[in-house]
Amino acid sequence: MSKTYAGARLRRLRAERRMSQAELARVLGISPSYLNQMEHDSRPLTVPVLLRLTETFGVDPGFFSERDTTRLVADLREALAGELAEARVSAADLAELAGRTPALAQVILDLGRRNQVLSERLADATDGRGTAQDAPRSPHEEIRDFFYRRQNYLHDTDLAAENLAHEIGSRPGEVLRALSSRLAEGHGIRPGSETGDRLHHFDPTTRTLHLSSRLRPGQRAFRMATQLALLEYGDELDRQAADDFPPGSPAHALARIGIANYFAAALILPYGSFHAAAEEVRYDIERLTDRYGLGYETVCHRLSTLQRPRLRGVPFSFVRVDRAGNLSKRQSATGFHFSRAGGTCPLWNIYEAFAAPGRIHVQIAEMPDSQRYLWTARAITRHRGGWGEPGKTFAIGLGCEIRHASRLVYSDGLDLDNASAATPIGMGCRSCERTDCPQRAVPPLGTPLWIDQNSSTFVPYPVTRETP
Repeated sequence: MSKTYAGARLRRLRAERRMSQAELARVLGISPSYLNQMEHDSRPLTVPVLLRLTETFGVDPGFFSERDTTRLVADLREALAGELAEARVSAADLAELAGRTPALAQVILDLGRRNQVLSERLADATDGRGTAQDAPRSPHEEIRDFFYRRQNYLHDTDLAAENLAHEIGSRPGEVLRALSSRLAEGHGIRPGSETGDRLHHFDPTTRTLHLSSRLRPGQRAFRMATQLALLEYGDELDRQAADDFPPGSPAHALARIGIANYFAAALILPYGSFHAAAEEVRYDIERLTDRYGLGYETVCHRLSTLQRPRLRGVPFSFVRVDRAGNLSKRQSATGFHFSRAGGTCPLWNIYEAFAAPGRIHVQIAEMPDSQRYLWTARAITRHRGGWGEPGKTFAIGLGCEIRHASRLVYSDGLDLDNASAATPIGMGCRSCERTDCPQRAVPPLGTPLWIDQNSSTFVPYPVTRETP
């Protein structure tokens, strides 16, 4: 059994309760010197002390457990790339900071991002490309971070949706009927047809929910479930969105929609039954789409939310990318880090998916920190339905850490233990540490280049610490 060292979290808990060491020691039945040693990680937390802490302060035992700091360390490495290059801090320093004082690490990240925003505003104002009043981040980016911080799982929302699914009898093959009955009998809403460009429109005056005839049954169910969430869960949507955004702001409105969409997915795919089905078919996405009559992206997104305590699924990262490399969706229940400083890695298999639409591509990928992941990727295309009208094509990626890969049907036949079988990828060319990558598109941040007019290298941007 591994020992638990949680001095920083113990000190923080005591400070929040405004207790002295002597007072907390008395409550725990230990000496102040013993408590002092635990707070400074000279001694681990013992089971009796841990139990008394959870009883006294009403916190979950997981509050003191070792936390996966992979994402936080990756964020720090990206934000402090210049300091790393100048050897002002080391990778070990960042790992210790993230592990011991995660709250302080987050403050440093926030300050670094504010500094970047101010620098960009100043550059825009001085070169005529914009003004100092330009908004640094769009509300949609704020919403991506909203779910990213929560590891793409909303516990209360998931439970509420599952309870409602049981109440209305939402089961595979009967979802549309159950949703229609609830909307009609519970809210006096009748169906209508949407003939314009909109996929759906709710008219509160006539109590009519207009749905486009172009929507497939699964898409119709999702729109209906989203509207039901807005009607029955509106106050809770407001409360959760207000945790991060001021009411009345665009980000608050988008957060309400995002949480309502989450509720809809959890209502159509109730956690318990969907988790059991996913485990039964070993996360075979196509079998799940057939069973529930829903689209590939919807099923993948729901798989990435299966993080209920004591009934966890495989922790996935979910991503949606277009041909140009733009990430329109990115959520993660793992330590996988999505770069904020530029595009994604061209060696990632999500780009192979565009070459063979409809086929699921599988890749073992290794990040610069040696963490390996199993990624699946498939291209999907959506059309409005008319001849000659442009459609939308995306690659949908779903990945998990290699330690969970054996639970997936896509791992069959792969050598999961062979590190050399993995494709080395990075977070994105600007922040990637792989300075010898021949596929690099731009120079790495904070690293001086090696420039010699009398020679050339296969690597497009050699750095000074390397000898070409």
